[in-house]
Amino acid sequence: MDNRIGEMDVFVQVAGLQSFSAAGRKLRLSPSAVSKLVTRLEDRLGTRLLVRTTRALKLTPEGEIYLERSRRILADIEETERAVSAGGTTVARGRLRVSTSVAFGVRYIVPLVPDFLKLYPEVDLDLALSDGIIDIVGERADIAIRSGALRDSSLKARKLLESRRVIVASPDYLKRAGIPESPEDLDRHNCLTFSFRSTAEEWPFRIPNGDRFSRPVFGNLETNNGPTARSLCLAGLGLARVGQFHVQPDIDAGTLVPVLETYNPEDTELIHAVYPGHEHLAARIRAFIDFLVENIH
Repeated sequence: MDNRIGEMDVFVQVAGLQSFSAAGRKLRLSPSAVSKLVTRLEDRLGTRLLVRTTRALKLTPEGEIYLERSRRILADIEETERAVSAGGTTVARGRLRVSTSVAFGVRYIVPLVPDFLKLYPEVDLDLALSDGIIDIVGERADIAIRSGALRDSSLKARKLLESRRVIVASPDYLKRAGIPESPEDLDRHNCLTFSFRSTAEEWPFRIPNGDRFSRPVFGNLETNNGPTARSLCLAGLGLARVGQFHVQPDIDAGTLVPVLETYNPEDTELIHAVYPGHEHLAARIRAFIDFLVENIH
């Protein structure tokens, strides 16, 4: 039987250290033995994983994929062996990479971090806040917080929150520009839009008899994240359509006011914790997801 796990380990060391010699020293193998193992691996897979030059080693796209998967497999093996040697218990430990939108991260994730790390002090949390859509596998994230429809059937998901969307503005802006009474009135208003949309932004509406329609909106400001849109609204610079979960404290305080609620289509935004499907989910991933489900309301 070929030693596939051993080949993975050699390849991971070579890729991480960018050197056959350094990998050999760490694994107590000669550089030629390391090179032969990598060549044998490439021959078995029928593809090149590394581009070798006199100055450096560079991963091919196939090598990037194989490295990411190999690291996960080796980490799972290490965690399984630790669990068995400890009497069958699983301990959440190791590096946990979490990606979330700026709005959701600021509103929900960041305030929960201290309590999570108190419960799981052996977890090293890498929290990335961005409103760009990431490739969870390509970016090597363990968990991504995503809103809307789930398109990748290879990923598993746990529901965290369901929120409607609202159009809001500050009292100062509405006093100055007037309160829109119908969607058509938006033509006379400064509507804050999002720069990550590939087409002109349209806001959906529903008239009292139930028919739905959309209207394009325009303004002199756009941003790439929800917290900035919220701040611009609070500063009295225009109207924005955002998740209600994000601005509810402002609505309660009266610093932002919902408008056109009669025409609100009541479209809800589902927010999930998404992660690569695996029969034996790493304890650190399971612990973080369970913690979010229990604490986000």
